[in-house]
Amino acid sequence: MIGGGGREHALALALSRDPEVTEVHAAPGNPGIGEVARLHPVDPLDGAAVARLARDVQADLVVVGPEAPLVRGVADAVRAAGVACFGPSADAARLEGSKAFAKEVMAAAGVPTAASRVCETEQEAAEALDAFGSPYVVKDDGLAAGKGVVVTEDREAALQHAKVCGRVVIEEFLDGPEVSLFAITDGETVYPLQPAQDFKRALDGDQGPNTGGMGAYTPLPWAPTGLVAEVQERVLVPTVREMARRGVPFQGLLYAGLALTARGVRVVEFNARFGDPETQALLGRLESPLGALLHAAAEGRLAEVEPPRWRQGAAVTVVMAADGYPEGPRTGDVITGIEDAAALDGVDVIQAGTARSERGLVTAGGRVLAVTAAGVDVAQARTRAYAGVALVDFAGARHRTDIAQEVP
Repeated sequence: MIGGGGREHALALALSRDPEVTEVHAAPGNPGIGEVARLHPVDPLDGAAVARLARDVQADLVVVGPEAPLVRGVADAVRAAGVACFGPSADAARLEGSKAFAKEVMAAAGVPTAASRVCETEQEAAEALDAFGSPYVVKDDGLAAGKGVVVTEDREAALQHAKVCGRVVIEEFLDGPEVSLFAITDGETVYPLQPAQDFKRALDGDQGPNTGGMGAYTPLPWAPTGLVAEVQERVLVPTVREMARRGVPFQGLLYAGLALTARGVRVVEFNARFGDPETQALLGRLESPLGALLHAAAEGRLAEVEPPRWRQGAAVTVVMAADGYPEGPRTGDVITGIEDAAALDGVDVIQAGTARSERGLVTAGGRVLAVTAAGVDVAQARTRAYAGVALVDFAGARHRTDIAQEVP
């Protein structure tokens, strides 16, 4: 497992619980991952070092979690060393690494998305903002750790974001609720997972600045009937086919961020890896052995294994963040109560921005951890998740209180 955040902890935990997986290694990992995997102090952005580690531990499969190593070509280096790797090549990871490239692929594949313009100068940005009108949507063309998007009614703030980023995609605002739909693919076969919903804003009521995600839940009782089949047919399969047609097959996790607008489904963005925190909730309900799915996708034989199976019920994830997140998170505060929360029925505590010190476990990032709970329905899962949150404590801890609150 390459990476050291909450998504990687959730993946490592699921792999450690897979009866077909004998051993899990992580580079660099975090203290939570260290409870289920052997940690290695290897730079996740160094493809050669990752490939060496894979050979040294005789890994059967390498799973690259974060987007930055994928865009840097770490998966390419691992495959060149003769080790199976779950994660797209650097060329294919451009679906996330460049918003402009993703728009180009969608246009060629006939995938429904927002009208947009690529802008490189202040004048181009100003003209695009005036063309599309308010609310203004400005996206950094490159990677921005989930915080490169500004949606605002303040034209000056939108223009300033465009100036800071340099090259941006400015697009029309998409109304309607947003949904995350992941798919595992080997570049030909495409297995969609269940829809989930992420909560991006820092504060209750979808207020405050954009973040990497403050919580998530799955399934979505209110989602239209046939949503997964529609997205599979209109978005996922056409995109995978277009990438193959270009000679850059996409193998790994294709994440479609969707808006269910009054005019139908529209793609907001693509990511090239498991999303955080939706992954925590989704893996809390996955019944299929995760290792078999990822390994088959990595080896181009996904059609040989059965599609993902899901447990009955629901899962809810609530993120606990450091004071000051996302602008300037405070670090170094002692964390208590994780063991108590994890002892609750159906609850896992997934660590992200944590570290070990002489004082014990301390905060070391913006999103510190996520409490994920399973239940017979969303309401029970939500109650359990917030019961877990109430037991975990660190100075300045912040969390939203409305994750999965308004579910029909």
